[in-house]
Amino acid sequence: MLLERSELPPLDAVSHLCGLQAQEPQEPFTGLWSRLRGFQPGALSDLLTGRQVVRTHLMRRTVHLVTAADVLAWRARHNAMLRQRVLGVYRRELAGVDLDELAAAGRDVLADGEPRSMAQLARAVADRWPEPGTRPLGEMLVAGVLPMVQLPPRGVWRQKAGVRNALVSSWLGREIDPLPTEDGSDPVGQELVRRYLAAYGPAATADVRAWSGLAGLPGAVAALRGELVTFRDERGRELLDLPDAPRPDPETPAPVRFLPAFDNAILGYDDRTRIIDDADRGLSVAGSRVVLVDGRVAATWDVEPGTESAKGAEDTVVVTPLRAFSRSERAEVAQEGEELAAFLSDGESARVRVTASP
Repeated sequence: MLLERSELPPLDAVSHLCGLQAQEPQEPFTGLWSRLRGFQPGALSDLLTGRQVVRTHLMRRTVHLVTAADVLAWRARHNAMLRQRVLGVYRRELAGVDLDELAAAGRDVLADGEPRSMAQLARAVADRWPEPGTRPLGEMLVAGVLPMVQLPPRGVWRQKAGVRNALVSSWLGREIDPLPTEDGSDPVGQELVRRYLAAYGPAATADVRAWSGLAGLPGAVAALRGELVTFRDERGRELLDLPDAPRPDPETPAPVRFLPAFDNAILGYDDRTRIIDDADRGLSVAGSRVVLVDGRVAATWDVEPGTESAKGAEDTVVVTPLRAFSRSERAEVAQEGEELAAFLSDGESARVRVTASP
């Protein structure tokens, strides 16, 4: 949806993208604005408050905005990875903690239906496990052993709010789907691979692993091979794709697009050179917002707060090129930047500044 803005409703767009990275609560709005024609931010806020999309730890143990249907279907397949990623940080602190007992204790605390911050939840069980400290206990509870969501107003357009966690079952009214009986074919993994390729293919199995945080999904890929097509990239790696997926001609012009921090168009690959130069790869994990020019990262962008005046504060979108721009590229970046500034300010400002090229 970056070559041409889509007419999809926001819920369908979130589903198609397999969720949007959302550790920065306001960033998904820009991600959808860049992909949907006429996107209204209130529509996404309504989906969040209406419990049709949720904020939850999922792929790569990062906070994603995903549909309610997807968190219910996918969470169990991510459980082991989520636990292991928390243990990767706090293995020593949590060495004496039985994680199943910790999960049961957390559920007992949350049985009253009241949402809690991570610190509140950890303190409620800390008398039973005083040695680890509240941070390791809290992270394991909210991002590891319990399927949880972060409740609005966090993530609502233009609202700032702390994190309040609730069980998925409490917020959505049902437990997550259990994993099917294991026969090696990994049916949930198959659906993850299909959905990933529909949004981001062609891609290698290493790309699927980098996006999901799951260990390559070999059983799923093996089971799917008969319905996939394969290619080789310039490095000789095998790329997988759905047979009917769009594969535009390499000469198709790509319009300027402004991407939010941590967008999966960049983070969703092991080989990110398809969209960002190796020299700039660190930007993708540092939370820099980037500008695509002809389909590749060519600049970063940020918002410079305006000074108060009779008209109110007029913020400015500031674009910092990473390479030299042609005159036409600079003009296209400025025009798209004006549109973004108007979106972010609810039409109050269309100020953009493109700084000098390096």
